[in-house]
Amino acid sequence: MTLKAPLLVLAGASLWGIIGLFVQGLYQFGFTPIDVVAVRAGGSALVLFVFLALFKRHLLVIQLRDLPFFAGCGILSIAFFNLCFFTVIERSSNSLAVVLLYTGPIFVVLLSRLFFKEPLTGGKSIALLLTVAGCGLAVGLFPAGSGNVSAVTVGIGLLSGFFYALYSIFGKFVAGRYHSVTITAYAMLTASLFVVPMSGLSGKMNDLAQTGVLVNSGGLVLLSTIAAYILYTAGLAKMESGRAAILATAEPVVAIFIGVLLFGDSLSRWQLAGIACILGAVFFTIERRRAVAA
Repeated sequence: MTLKAPLLVLAGASLWGIIGLFVQGLYQFGFTPIDVVAVRAGGSALVLFVFLALFKRHLLVIQLRDLPFFAGCGILSIAFFNLCFFTVIERSSNSLAVVLLYTGPIFVVLLSRLFFKEPLTGGKSIALLLTVAGCGLAVGLFPAGSGNVSAVTVGIGLLSGFFYALYSIFGKFVAGRYHSVTITAYAMLTASLFVVPMSGLSGKMNDLAQTGVLVNSGGLVLLSTIAAYILYTAGLAKMESGRAAILATAEPVVAIFIGVLLFGDSLSRWQLAGIACILGAVFFTIERRRAVAA
């Protein structure tokens, strides 16, 4: 039973890890980063609300006082962290973007300590150190160095990690009172209402009907968004925010293996060391309890 929540979080993170397959596919059809964010949020909101309206209408019922928390998950987390993340990729590199994004667990642990009084244990401290080192090694930032990166780019990348962390914080306020599908649906709705008007999707309606775009959009929406967020949120409801966020750093490991298996990327010894560090961080986040004899 103690492993169920971590496994749910790990499953969600793994689906996040394959998102690059679909994003790169959409880029090939001329979609911009903000277009992809709009497809992700808008498509997910549409699918979820249609499904709930047809089969689980009771899950659409929320209390108005909780709307700020859903908006926090959607706008302040999903919309902004995606925009910041893709901006760093444009300005610098995917490797730097991933490393800076995964400073998120540090923000989660600190914010969870502030808002939820979650203890900063020795295990969490070790996990955070392993996470930072592991992500840097896994994506090649260490030991080669990051090159010439502006302070603005680094700042935007750190903001992506901060906004990424906010999903765990805002989600924690409603995770115990709503189904994970409900939380994901309203988070995506608020994100889409914010980002779609700023995107260029209105001028790409014909492109959206192409088979390749539909396939990549479907994978992005159904697998790397809806399923991933539902699994992560379900796990979050049963464990501490800090532990859940650190577990989610399994995502870059999955992304690297996807590159090796599908794109012929090779793993260096430094990347293997980074993967080992991240898996070690996962180990330190799992709460182990001894069985008590009756």
